[in-house]
This record gives sequence, structure tokens and C-alpha cells, in this order.
Amino acid sequence: MVGLGPRRQPSRKGSMADVPDDLLEQIKYLEKIFTVDQAKLKEVTSHFVKELEKGNVEGGSIPMNPTWVMGFPDGHETGTFLALDMGGTNLRVCEIILLEEKGEFDIIQSKYRMSEELKTGESEELWEYIADCIQQFIEYHHEVEDLEKLDKIPLGFTFSFPATQNYIDNGILQRWTKGFDISGVEGKDVAPLLEAALAKRKLPIRLSALINDTTGTLIASAYTDDTMRIGCIFGTGCNAAYMESCGSVSKIASYNLPPNMPIAINCEYGAFDNEHVVLPRTPYDVVIDNDSPRPGQQAFEKMIAGLYLGELFRLVLIDLHDNKSCKVFQGQNISKLRKAYTLDSSFLSMIEEDPFENLSETRDLFHRELGIKTNKPELELCRRLAELIGTRAARLSACGVAAICKKKNIETCHVGADGSVFNKYPHFKARGAVALREILDWKKGEQDPIRILAAEDGSGVGAALIAALTNKRVKAGNLAGIRNVEGMV
Repeated sequence: MVGLGPRRQPSRKGSMADVPDDLLEQIKYLEKIFTVDQAKLKEVTSHFVKELEKGNVEGGSIPMNPTWVMGFPDGHETGTFLALDMGGTNLRVCEIILLEEKGEFDIIQSKYRMSEELKTGESEELWEYIADCIQQFIEYHHEVEDLEKLDKIPLGFTFSFPATQNYIDNGILQRWTKGFDISGVEGKDVAPLLEAALAKRKLPIRLSALINDTTGTLIASAYTDDTMRIGCIFGTGCNAAYMESCGSVSKIASYNLPPNMPIAINCEYGAFDNEHVVLPRTPYDVVIDNDSPRPGQQAFEKMIAGLYLGELFRLVLIDLHDNKSCKVFQGQNISKLRKAYTLDSSFLSMIEEDPFENLSETRDLFHRELGIKTNKPELELCRRLAELIGTRAARLSACGVAAICKKKNIETCHVGADGSVFNKYPHFKARGAVALREILDWKKGEQDPIRILAAEDGSGVGAALIAALTNKRVKAGNLAGIRNVEGMV
């Protein structure tokens, strides 16, 4: 057996013995405003259920977008597909081969950086860049001199932004999220914009399906685990998708679909409680919202998503330094800390993972990243603040999952979750599981009947599977929600 070396020490619990009274007072205040108890979790979940139902009709702040993904895979889908994943930080291009063996696949992939300039630039620049990345990928992996000689490859396009889909192969952008703000795209169908850029380069690609990463997560996870009922993302943003009955979605009643036919709903529930009815917002959450590109939108997301956790932490520290009677970072140059969004969720992760009693890793982190020298009481404050922000995010995230389960009367299932916060933030999974147990009143001692597990690759494999499922149902004669049937088979 190969020796793996000594195990990393578990993260330490923390001690407030050396913390002066003025800092202790602030810590107690922060505990009060950031703690979400069981009663509040249940209140949030109850309101969540009502808002999900409202969205399936028309109205409310949660869009509840029908995706035209009509059912789960059976594990026997086969073929070669491309997947394009446009989410937060990177653009990813994948080639996925669905194999003969049930639930098996091969994948090759490349990542391309999405610059900040691209995220806030012009529409044409975006689609030209994407087409260029796809061309590079195909030329590198296929070594074909004349691309036009290749057979057209079906493409699943993971477009992880709120979009209205009248068809599975179109998507009208409702609004940019995750720091994107490209002019001239909102209110437009993004499918023709991509197709035009691909056609300009004569690339052998056919857009079969435009999907959201959350829908992809649901489908990819169900491909390898038939007890999966919900797909979730807890990363730069937050969202969930689940399978609804067509008869329960009155906004698509005009299609006259069989009421029991399944259709995947992309909730886009980062917009939950934009009206500020029930979420326990702190003064710092209000600042984040007011200073964001879209005030009044994505209220739930701004309290739990990775994009905002570091900013919450930063705002609290600035406030303690500038406005409170306690003494934090006295005599220090905190100019780096004053820069908005200079900290991300990984900064909090590193603080929570610090295993040493003297918090030496946290001390080094502050000095290295921010040029701030910290004393022991300040380190204890920062540690407790990171725990509070991280715990609140995990506990609130459970409300969305619980709400879908309550709405659909799901008593036992697996939930596939993906995203950097879910996968990398310390204790996020365990804290979320505790909150789910509190909301749904499970008996002590029994195994959790609903478990949130690491998902399969939704934005890659999920996109390919949905392209395959779309082709499959065209062959079966089910053309609901498909615009360009020609050439699908």
C-alpha cells in the first residue's frame, strides 16, 4: 500500500478566551443577524413552495422556465455529441461519446478563459470568441484540414442564464447574471446568434438543444442514478431543476400536451423573494443588493452564492474598522480590503480550513492577500464571521431543495448538486443536510431519506444527453417544443 503521508489536521473549533469585550459584543451581534434558526428555515420554505407554484402559472419572481426536456434518460442513449458550456469564469468545449454500456460515456474537453472585458463587452465579440474556441477544439482533436467534410455533430449548448424557451433549440435571454452585462443580448434569442457565428466559420455543427447547467445536472445525474429527482447548482450562482407534469404548468397549456407527460422545469430560483418578504437580510445584504448591477433582482442568490460570500465578509470587516466602537486592524493600511469583490468564497474556505489553534494560516492569508497584520482576537473574529456566513448560505440553500420536495410530495430521493461552493466550501454539505433534516422534521436516528450528493457533469455530459434525448424523441414522433426538426435525425 502506498503511503499517503500524514493526514491534514481537522479544522479547529476556535477559542474566544483572549477576545476583548468590544470584539465579543460585535461577534454576538453578527451571530444574531447571520444565524437562521429552524423556525425561520420553515417559514422561508413555506413561502418558497407558494412562489414555485406561482411561477408555474405566470407571475411571481421565480421564472420556472419550461425547458422542453421531456423525461429522464434510460441509460441506453448512444452517439457522439458536442457540448458547449458557458457559465461563469470559463468557456468549456467537450466531445462526449455515449457508449453502449448503460450509463457509460467517454469525454474529452478544453477550457477557455472568459475575460472580464468579454463579459461586459459587445454581443458580436462574445459569439465570435465562442465560435473561435469551438473551431480550435475541433481542429485540435480531429486534425481535419477541411472542416466542411465532417458530418454535422449535434451540439448541446449549456447557457447558464435565465432564458425563456419556447423551443428546446432556442432561448431568449431574460437578464444577465453572474457579473455578465453584455449589451444587445437581453430579450433576444441567443441560438441564432451562436448559429450565425458558427456558420460564418463553416463549422460542421447543428444546435440540437439549448439548456441550463441545472437542467443538465438533473439529467446527467439521473443517467447514472435513477433515484435522482432534483438537480442543483451551488456555485457562482444558485439554481435548481426538477421534473414537473405538463398539466401542472398552465403557462404551456396552449400546447395541449398530455397532462401526465413530464417536462423539466428550470426554476431560476436565485430570484426567490425579490420582494423581500421572508429572507432574513442583514444590512450588509442590503448594501450588496444596492451596489450590484441589478438591484432588486436575485435576492436569494445574493445571500447564498459564491460570488457574494467573500463580498459579505469584506463589507462586515470594513464596517467594523470604520464605524464600530471596537478596534479592528488599527493603524493598518486596508486599501486592498476596500476594493469591492476583492475577496471570493475561496478566501472564506481557507479561513474555515485553518487547522491551527493560533490561526497561523489565516494570519498568513491576510498578510499575503491584503497586506494586513492581524492579532489573535482579530483572527478569532474573522474565523467566526466566515463560519457564520458559510453556515447561513448552506442552511438557506436547503430551503429551495425542501420546497421542491414538499411541492412534489417527494419523501425519498437523491438530489444531484454541483458548483464550486457545494464541492469545495468546507462543511457546506453537512450544514445543508442538518438544515434539511430540521425543515422536514425527520426522526432522530433514521438515515436521511433525501440526500444531496455530488452530481455528474451537468453542463458537459448533461448537455450531450439532452441533445441525444431530443434526437431520440424526434425519431419517436414527439416534436413538442422543437423548432428546427429538419436535420435532427
